[in-house]
Amino acid sequence: MRSFHHTEFPADRLRAEREETISVCVPAREEAATIAAVVAPLVGLLEAGAVDQVVVLDDDSRDGTGSIAAALGAEVVRPAALLPEFGPVLGKGDAMWRSLTALRGDLVCFVDADSEDFGAHFACGLLGPLVCAPGVQFVKGFYRRPFKHGDDDVQPTGGGRVTELTARPLLAAFHPELAAVHQPLAGEIAARRELLERMAFCTGYAVEMGLLLDVHADAGIDAIAQVDLQTRQNRHQRLEDLTPMAAAVLAAVTSRLRREGRLVDAQHGEALRERPPLAALRAVRPAF
Repeated sequence: MRSFHHTEFPADRLRAEREETISVCVPAREEAATIAAVVAPLVGLLEAGAVDQVVVLDDDSRDGTGSIAAALGAEVVRPAALLPEFGPVLGKGDAMWRSLTALRGDLVCFVDADSEDFGAHFACGLLGPLVCAPGVQFVKGFYRRPFKHGDDDVQPTGGGRVTELTARPLLAAFHPELAAVHQPLAGEIAARRELLERMAFCTGYAVEMGLLLDVHADAGIDAIAQVDLQTRQNRHQRLEDLTPMAAAVLAAVTSRLRREGRLVDAQHGEALRERPPLAALRAVRPAF
């Protein structure tokens, strides 16, 4: 799998070399505190001719997220208004899936709305390999994840707890060819539309892991690239609040293992070692 650095793909290079249309989408819900800092650089790319569309997918925010984004020049779309025949929107993955009906680009880039240190290099870096590197169809961002304790105490590492404690160990055990993916749960991705339209989308927290596994199964490792975006700072949830995300990631992996008929295949990684029940031993060895 190829790795790049975002500095290889400045906006001027993207504008000069691209031959396809590009849409950038920002899924958002109650992100008034950070949405302006995310949308403004993306609208700058739109005005500079590096991308063709900037959409904020506003999931009925009540804090003015959509109004802020619209005032800055983004298109604001409610996911519930897209494919309404499928009923209520069932989380981020469902919103992303529906957004493909509103995004016009041949290349599609998704970035999260809660980044506190966002810059145009996020989108340019993600889109760069699709534009400039033959054969790339799907790009993941990766970065250092500082851990923030309040406003003043910021540790240089420690963010991305579900990534390190759940996602990466699962990949190492069952998909070792993807173990080199630094941030499998990154919401920063870019892909060719035709590829995304072939993919199923998990409806909630599992969307990133599900897409990574399904793209790998469909297109192979050579179609996947990752880009160093340097640092990403966002809000951190309490440890106990991360359980639903970890469970969703586990479900994405196990559902695909069942589909492949290898749920019990634990040939990769450290094998689980167990001792038998003592009661069972005593049944056959009474003197034990």
